[in-house]
Amino acid sequence: MNPYVPILALMAIAAGFAGFSLIATSLSGPKRYNRAKLEAYECGIEPTPHAAGGGRFPVKYYLVAMLFIVFDIESVFLLPFAVAFDSLGVFALVEMVLFVITVFIAYAYVWRRGGLEWD
Repeated sequence: MNPYVPILALMAIAAGFAGFSLIATSLSGPKRYNRAKLEAYECGIEPTPHAAGGGRFPVKYYLVAMLFIVFDIESVFLLPFAVAFDSLGVFALVEMVLFVITVFIAYAYVWRRGGLEWD
């Protein structure tokens, strides 16, 4: 038996459930559209074409998101290394030390540039 058959069966069940849910809600739900329902909802605030206060959206949010991704990827690489540390040997240890040093240099650079200060 192919080992991928259960995975394909689970994917088919998930796709069938998603399709059934979409069709069932479109058939059973009320269809009373008005102008308020068709507008974008922004936490009860009237949506405006420009940012609040007329200014630009701060780039700081994107920088924080990128920093989160970088340090999240670091943890993704460190966890398997920690689990299989005994069987990897000295080469993997040297590679991981170089990786951590590289990430630490990036962290120090961001820290010196003020990327971690939240105003």
